[in-house]
Amino acid sequence: MIVNTDGDNQYRGEDVAVLVQPILSGQAEMVVGDRAPHRLPHFGVTKRLLQAAGSWVVRQLSGTTTPDATSGFRAFSRRAALRLNVFTKFTYTLETVIQAGKKHIPIAHVPITPNPDRRPSRLFTSHYVYVKHSLATLIRIYALYEPLKVFLSLGGLLVACGAAIGIRFLVFYLLGNGAGHVQSLILGAVLLIVGFQTISIGLVADLIGNNRSLLEDTLFRVRELELRLGDGPDVVRLAGEPPQRLEVRRSQR
Repeated sequence: MIVNTDGDNQYRGEDVAVLVQPILSGQAEMVVGDRAPHRLPHFGVTKRLLQAAGSWVVRQLSGTTTPDATSGFRAFSRRAALRLNVFTKFTYTLETVIQAGKKHIPIAHVPITPNPDRRPSRLFTSHYVYVKHSLATLIRIYALYEPLKVFLSLGGLLVACGAAIGIRFLVFYLLGNGAGHVQSLILGAVLLIVGFQTISIGLVADLIGNNRSLLEDTLFRVRELELRLGDGPDVVRLAGEPPQRLEVRRSQR
């Protein structure tokens, strides 16, 4: 099991027992500590609104019910830790919740009581920087796991705009005024081409995503095997059994 906390002493050590309880009882594989940000006195109005909006967006994208998606106080079972892969260099909190939702990892949340704010955050210097990096993380990770939805929506919007502009030109052309609206025809054609190309990219990305899922499953099994070989390169420990030494045979060539 892994318990993660922040280095600013925001979370109390006494809450660790509460945090890991859902994992120990088999109810979840990932647990997030809920700070109830809307009740924290040291959170300003802007920060409360951003926290609420961000958590809502993460819940919609991940399909989970985590009320405090940005909380850094969380616990992972070994299986969950082996299945999650962190790509962003800014913060792992949003990314792991979305990944857990897409990989159907059971998530629970427990109420905690954080310590008072002792110093400004070193992760970001302003709300603008935090929102910018968080949005980039959300878009990137959601596009990674739902590429067809992302590119199909974007491509569909471009195709719709191109079709609307094309219909507008067609109306003017039928009325005998098409000569002065050639620019609309060109713009509509460009939007249609780009839109269909975007949809095609989504289809290709979706096929690549299927391959990524297979690779992630392989990586998970490799990590499990490495843990079983933790006593040495020639020793394997099976669940419920004592370590067994592997017989290594080398070729005489």
